[in-house]
Amino acid sequence: MLFPKLMQKVILEGDLRLIDARGRTYDCGDGSGERVTLHLHNRSLEYKLVLNPPLYLAEAYMDGEITIEEGSLRIFLEMLARNYHVLEKNRLVMLGFKLARHTRKLKQYNPVGKAQKNVAHHYDLSGELYDLFLDTDRQYSCAYFRNGDETLEQAQTDKKLHLAAKLHLNRPGLKLLDIGSGWGGLGLYMAQEGGCDVTGVTLSREQHKVSSERVQKAGLEKQVEFHLRDYREDTNRYDRIVSVGMFEHVGKQNYHEFFQKVSDMLEDDGVFVLHSVGRINDPGPTNPFIRKYIFPGADVPTLGEVLPVIEDVMLEVTDIEVLRLHYAETLRNWEERFQANRAKIAEHYDERFCRMWEAYLLGCEMGFRHQGLVVFQIQITKNPTAVPQTRDYIYEWEHGIKKEATQAAE
Repeated sequence: MLFPKLMQKVILEGDLRLIDARGRTYDCGDGSGERVTLHLHNRSLEYKLVLNPPLYLAEAYMDGEITIEEGSLRIFLEMLARNYHVLEKNRLVMLGFKLARHTRKLKQYNPVGKAQKNVAHHYDLSGELYDLFLDTDRQYSCAYFRNGDETLEQAQTDKKLHLAAKLHLNRPGLKLLDIGSGWGGLGLYMAQEGGCDVTGVTLSREQHKVSSERVQKAGLEKQVEFHLRDYREDTNRYDRIVSVGMFEHVGKQNYHEFFQKVSDMLEDDGVFVLHSVGRINDPGPTNPFIRKYIFPGADVPTLGEVLPVIEDVMLEVTDIEVLRLHYAETLRNWEERFQANRAKIAEHYDERFCRMWEAYLLGCEMGFRHQGLVVFQIQITKNPTAVPQTRDYIYEWEHGIKKEATQAAE
């Protein structure tokens, strides 16, 4: 009975009904909003769920030990997210969170070989899976919604445009490194729109295969190359460096190594743009469900953890932008596409996999809507004169590219 009692203390806003394995009913919340009824089918859950709610709730849903008889998983997870600040104050739950904080350094151990295994766990899944919920360019990171009503494809194109503008691609032939180059879309964009000579590095065999094929198909073999290697193994120097959605996998104890390596590779007049998920509240461990099942070794930084390290290696921060609900909207689009293709995904994997990914996509969306998750875009240089004094150049470059695209379409 511990879990129902915990939920009665935690759910202050919303309408949650719990049915335990004995058929007993418990009502939680103030009755506002749409009701969610959860049925627990295993007696052990009544006690187990109290020890680590974020992990064990997701596992119970994945295994069918919890079913939703009224409402939906989306409504339930949003209810939890809105009331999460109360859950964090529970003494028993806090004990588990403190233990996670003490052990997270061990979980962030990130040598070259282990880093590749962590990446393979998620990114070497079937390419067909990603085609079923990502945009056509396979951009697997936060999109940029200028107005909020764009298609996912447009918002992802605008993300690439926004990053290119911040890199200040002021002349053709700039040597650019893409750390964590994914399926190659960003690197190809930098070559085609910015005239850069692009090197991309990834630890995913599947991503490397696809990105290399895309280079050949585009006829850009002399301008773009992708390598299956760790960024720490690169010995070249670059005019521009960009990293999108990779820093979350570095781990706090490895921040100094990361920025020192970037400093070593960046030319004296170079520009580096870092795009990373971050927190705007207190530092804390990554959700244990996400760490165990989705992104092993991942960790989400705060600016307070990152900026002192950047300064320590004598790099200069020249611009910071905080993207707030952009990732929530990106995840909403992904989840809708995932659901539209759920039957195909279940055929390729299984029902448990689909439930796991539902919990992942919806849970992360709620984290960005209600729990202080954002995206940081940090522009970094060695020399304050490497970029213009005002931000006008960013929007002028974006406007120029959009104008060219409109004229070409006409």
